[in-house]
Amino acid sequence: MTDHNRRIVLASRPSGMVDEGTTKLEEQPVPTPGPGEALVRVTHLSIDPTIRGWMNDVASYLPPIGIGEVVRSAALGEVVASNRDDLEPGDRVFDLFGWQDYAILGAGAPAQRVPGGIPAEAALGLLGVTGMTGYFGMVDVGRVAAGDTVVVSGAAGATGSVAGQIAKILGAATVVGIAGTEEKCAWLVETAGFDHAINYRTDDIAARLRTTCPRGIDLYWDNVGGAILNTCLGQLAMRGRVVLCGAISQYNAETVTPGPANYIQLIPKRGRMEGFIVLDYADRFAEAQAKLFEWGVGGRIHTAEHIVEGLEHAPDALNVLFTGASLGKVIVRV
Repeated sequence: MTDHNRRIVLASRPSGMVDEGTTKLEEQPVPTPGPGEALVRVTHLSIDPTIRGWMNDVASYLPPIGIGEVVRSAALGEVVASNRDDLEPGDRVFDLFGWQDYAILGAGAPAQRVPGGIPAEAALGLLGVTGMTGYFGMVDVGRVAAGDTVVVSGAAGATGSVAGQIAKILGAATVVGIAGTEEKCAWLVETAGFDHAINYRTDDIAARLRTTCPRGIDLYWDNVGGAILNTCLGQLAMRGRVVLCGAISQYNAETVTPGPANYIQLIPKRGRMEGFIVLDYADRFAEAQAKLFEWGVGGRIHTAEHIVEGLEHAPDALNVLFTGASLGKVIVRV
């Protein structure tokens, strides 16, 4: 344990991609835990698109990150000092510790322990918020059913890849993934078990969907928004559902993209489009983790990770999500 704490704080609101002026690396003394608190050494950061949204001065399900505040991020850490009865040094815990070396887990804050045998990649990916988003989005929001034709955008990302595999496990007849490189498309079909993959950079998406989904799309899982959402709305089956998980194509946009023109298809198709936040299901996380663990151990869900070394590279890791350079879960090893 060192005597200083590196912190990456928000220096200015980004316009477009995060750049060198968006964040600032600073050092402060390692904080001292007070009564009922624990000091945690952060070991791994979960890099998720929502971090970019939190950098904007826009009201959301969590308040925006303040200028000068540590960049908010889910993270895994190890307790190094504790004044809590429920934690002791050596315990591994998960929370929104942010982009820093050390964080305080406050008095009364729930201790989300991570068993020692669970690798960090699984704790932040399949068994973390990523996997649970895929689980509740498919099971509760999308209500995937046997025989469904399912399309997933951002399918080679951490959440999309898990969501598509869950759909297959739960009986979907056809699962189509949309991704941005031939490597990702090959991984989706050959490793993750998708039936088809569409390269949105080189393929005619609408034409490929008509071929791979001749009966229309029963369930579209949207991670990207924009033009791909509009295209999939235009090919919904009767009583088709759209799960709004993210809109990664819009997070760095300098102008707001108008709403999808094909939303009107929800009327004649008697369709449904619904957004959700996984935190709404916090009281059922154990249920999801039990199923995800079972499927992962049983080889029914496959994952990939993109590991970035060093806290100082966290901003670059965030940008990787928007350039398409990553496959699977992006994690910073602090």
